[in-house]
Amino acid sequence: MAVASFLPSIFSPSTNLLLLRGSRSFSPTSIAHFHSRRRRRRLCKVRATILRENEKVAVEETFQPKTSPDDHNNNNNEPPPPGSVEKWVIKLEQSINIFLTDSVIKVLDTLYHDRDYPRFFVLETIARVPYFAFISVLHMYESFGWWRKSEYLKVHFAESWNEMHHLLIMEELGGNAWWFDRFLAQHIAIFYYFMTVFMYALSPRMAYHLSECVESHAFETYDKFIKEKGDELKKLAPSKVAVKYYTEEDLYLFDEFQTARLPNTRRPIIQNMYDVFMNIRDDEAEHCKTMKACQTHGNLRSPHASEDDDLGCTLPDAGCEEEASLILR
Repeated sequence: MAVASFLPSIFSPSTNLLLLRGSRSFSPTSIAHFHSRRRRRRLCKVRATILRENEKVAVEETFQPKTSPDDHNNNNNEPPPPGSVEKWVIKLEQSINIFLTDSVIKVLDTLYHDRDYPRFFVLETIARVPYFAFISVLHMYESFGWWRKSEYLKVHFAESWNEMHHLLIMEELGGNAWWFDRFLAQHIAIFYYFMTVFMYALSPRMAYHLSECVESHAFETYDKFIKEKGDELKKLAPSKVAVKYYTEEDLYLFDEFQTARLPNTRRPIIQNMYDVFMNIRDDEAEHCKTMKACQTHGNLRSPHASEDDDLGCTLPDAGCEEEASLILR
């Protein structure tokens, strides 16, 4: 400690002046020359900073290095544009996801053409599986000390909590009455879980896009159901599970999965089954938006992360409602 405190004093300006005074060449002229050099050195530091900034601008205007797009995007808090190889990889990932989703949709359309509630039960059983998979992989990364993302864990748990209540609503409506529907949903869920774990470990972007496709199909399915049977639904009493979840429970987790909006800005009113399915449909749209945001690494923010933030994450202009019919086509 004594040596550490002593070293800075050796190289202080006052010590340099004392050394200069103790030298054989001491004279008033040498002292003036010493102070002049110190002043010029300070000025040179300021000028060097300005020149470096100007040189950087000049280089970007005359010659475009490979790093200049990244620097520009980082200054604007935007991700760098993908290169040609990455674009090809993204297109391949999305093509595989769309094929997988279309395959499952064809099976559901065949088995549940005129059986709405059992179809919704199967769909909700499948839709919540990715969030279990995401949390499992994130916990594994955390255990190994590789990656710690507490906000991701919290948002994905909130998403699974929301999907669980959708599933409870469908069970209350009798969607799981037949053993075959339970058997099919559970076995698809098991396969989907391990597939998503592997996919998420390999490419989180791909896993999030697959979940976006599933949520988009769910939104489209509920939207079609509401338009076809809206008048009938308005005459039915609301689900008890839905009333308790949307209006009576603590809505912290309800706000948490809706990363595209501020907390406390959506408070459902449940008076009949039409309101129930409208809110389930809107939940799927919010899931879709969150999955879209997750496809850019580090873009997900908890809505409760900061009261000063306007949004929990940065999203594209187009909403999930507008793209639901386009993603799978």
